[in-house]
Amino acid sequence: MADQTRLFPEQDPGEGGAKGFDGSNSSGHRARLRKRLMTGGEDALADHEVIEYLLMVARPRIDTKPIARALIQRFGSLAGVLSADPQALSLHPNMGETSAAALRIVALAARRLARTAVREQPVLSNWQALLDYLHIDMAHLNVERVRVLYLNTQNMLILDHLVSEGTLDESPIYTREVIKKGMDVGAAAMILVHNHPSGSPKPSRADIQITQKIMEAARLMGMSVHDHIIVGREGHTSLKAQGLI
Repeated sequence: MADQTRLFPEQDPGEGGAKGFDGSNSSGHRARLRKRLMTGGEDALADHEVIEYLLMVARPRIDTKPIARALIQRFGSLAGVLSADPQALSLHPNMGETSAAALRIVALAARRLARTAVREQPVLSNWQALLDYLHIDMAHLNVERVRVLYLNTQNMLILDHLVSEGTLDESPIYTREVIKKGMDVGAAAMILVHNHPSGSPKPSRADIQITQKIMEAARLMGMSVHDHIIVGREGHTSLKAQGLI
Protein backbone atom coordinates (compact mmCIF):
# COMPACT_ATOMS: atom_id res chain seq x y z
CA MET A 1 0.00 0.00 0.00
CA ALA A 2 1.41 3.42 -0.92
CA ASP A 3 2.46 5.78 1.84
CA GLN A 4 -0.23 8.37 2.65
CA THR A 5 0.20 11.82 4.16
CA ARG A 6 -1.57 12.04 7.51
CA LEU A 7 -3.18 15.16 8.88
CA PHE A 8 -2.06 14.27 12.41
CA PRO A 9 1.02 11.98 12.62
CA GLU A 10 1.13 9.34 15.33
CA GLN A 11 4.40 10.73 16.64
CA ASP A 12 3.89 14.25 17.96
CA PRO A 13 6.75 16.30 16.51
CA GLY A 14 6.44 18.95 19.21
CA GLU A 15 7.76 22.40 18.46
CA GLY A 16 10.36 21.01 16.12
CA GLY A 17 7.65 19.68 13.83
CA ALA A 18 5.37 22.70 13.66
CA LYS A 19 4.69 23.46 10.03
CA GLY A 20 3.35 26.55 8.33
CA PHE A 21 0.71 26.34 5.64
CA ASP A 22 3.53 26.65 3.11
CA GLY A 23 5.37 23.67 4.63
CA SER A 24 8.02 25.74 6.40
CA ASN A 25 9.28 24.88 9.88
CA SER A 26 8.28 27.46 12.52
CA SER A 27 10.15 26.14 15.57
CA GLY A 28 12.67 28.99 15.55
CA HIS A 29 9.92 31.59 15.44
CA ARG A 30 8.08 29.92 18.31
CA ALA A 31 11.21 29.85 20.44
CA ARG A 32 11.77 33.57 19.85
CA LEU A 33 8.13 34.30 20.61
CA ARG A 34 8.33 32.37 23.85
CA LYS A 35 11.52 34.14 24.91
CA ARG A 36 9.99 37.55 24.31
CA LEU A 37 6.92 36.52 26.29
CA MET A 38 8.94 35.29 29.25
CA THR A 39 11.51 38.10 29.41
CA GLY A 40 9.62 41.13 28.09
CA GLY A 41 6.98 43.40 29.54
CA GLU A 42 3.26 43.49 28.87
CA ASP A 43 3.89 44.91 25.39
CA ALA A 44 6.48 42.28 24.45
CA LEU A 45 4.04 40.67 22.02
CA ALA A 46 1.86 42.37 19.45
CA ASP A 47 -1.87 41.67 19.58
CA HIS A 48 -1.75 39.12 16.77
CA GLU A 49 1.19 37.41 18.48
CA VAL A 50 -0.82 36.98 21.69
CA ILE A 51 -3.52 35.20 19.68
CA GLU A 52 -0.85 33.24 17.81
CA TYR A 53 0.72 32.00 21.04
CA LEU A 54 -2.60 30.95 22.55
CA LEU A 55 -3.46 29.00 19.42
CA MET A 56 0.04 27.55 19.31
CA VAL A 57 -0.57 25.88 22.67
CA ALA A 58 -3.85 24.42 21.40
CA ARG A 59 -2.57 23.51 17.92
CA PRO A 60 1.14 22.58 18.28
CA ARG A 61 1.41 20.93 14.86
CA ILE A 62 0.66 23.95 12.65
CA ASP A 63 1.81 27.52 12.18
CA THR A 64 -0.85 29.63 13.87
CA LYS A 65 0.39 33.03 12.73
CA PRO A 66 -1.86 33.22 9.62
CA ILE A 67 -4.90 32.23 11.69
CA ALA A 68 -4.10 34.87 14.32
CA ARG A 69 -3.74 37.61 11.71
CA ALA A 70 -6.99 36.57 10.05
CA LEU A 71 -8.83 36.66 13.37
CA ILE A 72 -7.53 40.15 14.19
CA GLN A 73 -8.57 41.33 10.74
CA ARG A 74 -12.05 39.85 11.10
CA PHE A 75 -12.83 40.89 14.69
CA GLY A 76 -10.88 44.13 14.71
CA SER A 77 -8.66 43.81 17.77
CA LEU A 78 -7.31 41.49 20.44
CA ALA A 79 -10.27 42.31 22.68
CA GLY A 80 -12.64 41.73 19.78
CA VAL A 81 -11.22 38.26 19.18
CA LEU A 82 -11.28 37.24 22.83
CA SER A 83 -14.86 38.51 23.21
CA ALA A 84 -16.13 37.02 19.96
CA ASP A 85 -19.05 34.62 19.81
CA PRO A 86 -17.77 31.05 20.48
CA GLN A 87 -19.52 29.64 17.43
CA ALA A 88 -18.10 32.36 15.20
CA LEU A 89 -14.62 31.50 16.47
CA SER A 90 -15.16 27.77 16.00
CA LEU A 91 -16.38 28.18 12.43
CA HIS A 92 -13.59 30.52 11.40
CA PRO A 93 -11.27 28.87 8.81
CA ASN A 94 -8.65 26.58 10.39
CA MET A 95 -10.10 27.02 13.89
CA GLY A 96 -12.55 24.55 15.50
CA GLU A 97 -13.74 24.10 19.08
CA THR A 98 -10.33 23.36 20.60
CA SER A 99 -8.83 26.57 19.25
CA ALA A 100 -11.93 28.59 20.14
CA ALA A 101 -11.80 27.25 23.70
CA ALA A 102 -8.14 28.28 24.02
CA LEU A 103 -9.17 31.87 23.32
CA ARG A 104 -12.36 31.82 25.37
CA ILE A 105 -10.59 30.63 28.52
CA VAL A 106 -8.45 33.77 28.51
CA ALA A 107 -11.50 36.02 28.37
CA LEU A 108 -13.10 34.00 31.17
CA ALA A 109 -10.00 34.30 33.36
CA ALA A 110 -9.77 38.05 32.72
CA ARG A 111 -13.40 38.59 33.72
CA ARG A 112 -13.02 36.58 36.90
CA LEU A 113 -9.87 38.43 37.93
CA ALA A 114 -11.55 41.78 37.30
CA ARG A 115 -14.70 40.70 39.15
CA THR A 116 -12.64 39.61 42.15
CA ALA A 117 -11.01 43.04 42.31
CA VAL A 118 -14.45 44.66 42.36
CA ARG A 119 -15.74 42.44 45.16
CA GLU A 120 -12.77 43.01 47.49
CA GLN A 121 -13.46 46.67 48.35
CA PRO A 122 -16.39 49.09 48.52
CA VAL A 123 -17.35 49.88 44.94
CA LEU A 124 -17.36 53.67 45.31
CA SER A 125 -13.77 53.67 46.57
CA ASN A 126 -12.66 51.17 43.93
CA TRP A 127 -14.20 52.86 40.91
CA GLN A 128 -11.45 52.17 38.39
CA ALA A 129 -11.59 48.45 39.14
CA LEU A 130 -15.32 48.55 38.44
CA LEU A 131 -14.82 50.32 35.13
CA ASP A 132 -12.12 47.84 34.12
CA TYR A 133 -14.43 44.94 34.93
CA LEU A 134 -17.34 46.39 32.99
CA HIS A 135 -15.18 47.20 29.99
CA ILE A 136 -13.73 43.68 29.86
CA ASP A 137 -17.16 42.13 30.14
CA MET A 138 -19.29 44.41 27.98
CA ALA A 139 -17.39 46.78 25.69
CA HIS A 140 -17.10 44.42 22.74
CA LEU A 141 -20.51 42.76 22.84
CA ASN A 142 -22.54 42.78 19.65
CA VAL A 143 -25.86 43.00 21.48
CA GLU A 144 -27.05 45.33 24.20
CA ARG A 145 -26.82 43.97 27.74
CA VAL A 146 -28.39 45.54 30.84
CA ARG A 147 -27.23 44.73 34.34
CA VAL A 148 -27.72 46.13 37.82
CA LEU A 149 -25.05 46.06 40.52
CA TYR A 150 -26.73 45.84 43.92
CA LEU A 151 -24.78 47.17 46.92
CA ASN A 152 -25.16 46.88 50.68
CA THR A 153 -24.97 49.73 53.20
CA GLN A 154 -21.15 49.64 53.01
CA ASN A 155 -21.32 49.87 49.19
CA MET A 156 -19.96 46.35 48.84
CA LEU A 157 -21.22 44.43 45.83
CA ILE A 158 -23.78 41.83 46.87
CA LEU A 159 -25.20 40.94 43.45
CA ASP A 160 -24.20 41.55 39.84
CA HIS A 161 -27.54 40.90 38.16
CA LEU A 162 -27.98 40.44 34.41
CA VAL A 163 -31.36 42.03 33.75
CA SER A 164 -31.65 41.40 30.03
CA GLU A 165 -29.79 40.92 26.78
CA GLY A 166 -31.40 42.20 23.64
CA THR A 167 -30.69 43.22 20.07
CA LEU A 168 -28.06 45.38 18.40
CA ASP A 169 -29.60 48.58 19.69
CA GLU A 170 -31.92 47.88 22.60
CA SER A 171 -32.56 45.68 25.59
CA PRO A 172 -35.58 46.03 27.87
CA ILE A 173 -35.35 47.16 31.48
CA TYR A 174 -38.42 47.20 33.70
CA THR A 175 -38.48 49.42 36.76
CA ARG A 176 -40.62 47.06 38.82
CA GLU A 177 -38.25 44.12 38.27
CA VAL A 178 -35.17 46.18 39.14
CA ILE A 179 -36.70 47.41 42.38
CA LYS A 180 -38.11 44.00 43.35
CA LYS A 181 -34.73 42.32 42.93
CA GLY A 182 -33.13 45.02 45.07
CA MET A 183 -35.65 44.38 47.84
CA ASP A 184 -35.21 40.63 47.55
CA VAL A 185 -31.44 40.84 48.13
CA GLY A 186 -31.64 43.58 50.77
CA ALA A 187 -29.80 46.18 48.69
CA ALA A 188 -29.26 49.70 49.95
CA ALA A 189 -28.11 51.08 46.62
CA MET A 190 -27.56 50.14 43.00
CA ILE A 191 -25.57 51.05 39.92
CA LEU A 192 -27.24 50.66 36.53
CA VAL A 193 -25.06 49.50 33.65
CA HIS A 194 -25.59 48.83 29.97
CA ASN A 195 -23.50 48.78 26.82
CA HIS A 196 -23.82 50.36 23.40
CA PRO A 197 -22.80 47.88 20.65
CA SER A 198 -22.38 50.86 18.30
CA GLY A 199 -19.19 51.67 20.21
CA SER A 200 -20.13 55.15 21.41
CA PRO A 201 -21.11 55.43 25.09
CA LYS A 202 -23.11 58.62 24.52
CA PRO A 203 -26.40 58.34 26.44
CA SER A 204 -29.71 58.57 24.64
CA ARG A 205 -32.76 60.45 25.86
CA ALA A 206 -34.33 57.07 26.71
CA ASP A 207 -31.27 56.16 28.82
CA ILE A 208 -31.70 59.32 30.88
CA GLN A 209 -35.47 58.92 31.24
CA ILE A 210 -35.36 55.31 32.44
CA THR A 211 -32.62 56.18 34.92
CA GLN A 212 -34.71 58.97 36.41
CA LYS A 213 -37.73 56.67 36.61
CA ILE A 214 -35.77 53.97 38.45
CA MET A 215 -34.19 56.54 40.77
CA GLU A 216 -37.60 57.80 41.83
CA ALA A 217 -38.96 54.29 42.41
CA ALA A 218 -35.86 53.30 44.35
CA ARG A 219 -36.12 56.40 46.56
CA LEU A 220 -39.67 55.48 47.52
CA MET A 221 -38.43 52.05 48.63
CA GLY A 222 -35.47 53.36 50.63
CA MET A 223 -32.80 52.61 48.03
CA SER A 224 -30.56 54.92 46.05
CA VAL A 225 -29.12 54.82 42.54
CA HIS A 226 -25.48 55.88 42.61
CA ASP A 227 -24.98 56.04 38.85
CA HIS A 228 -25.81 54.72 35.42
CA ILE A 229 -22.73 53.70 33.45
CA ILE A 230 -22.83 53.22 29.69
CA VAL A 231 -20.01 51.15 28.22
CA GLY A 232 -18.78 51.15 24.64
CA ARG A 233 -15.65 50.27 22.71
CA GLU A 234 -14.77 53.98 22.71
CA GLY A 235 -14.90 54.25 26.50
CA HIS A 236 -17.65 54.83 29.06
CA THR A 237 -20.04 57.52 30.23
CA SER A 238 -21.19 58.13 33.78
CA LEU A 239 -24.56 59.85 33.79
CA LYS A 240 -23.81 61.21 37.25
CA ALA A 241 -20.43 62.63 36.23
CA GLN A 242 -22.12 64.25 33.23
CA GLY A 243 -24.73 65.88 35.48
CA LEU A 244 -27.52 64.03 33.68
CA ILE A 245 -29.04 62.52 36.84
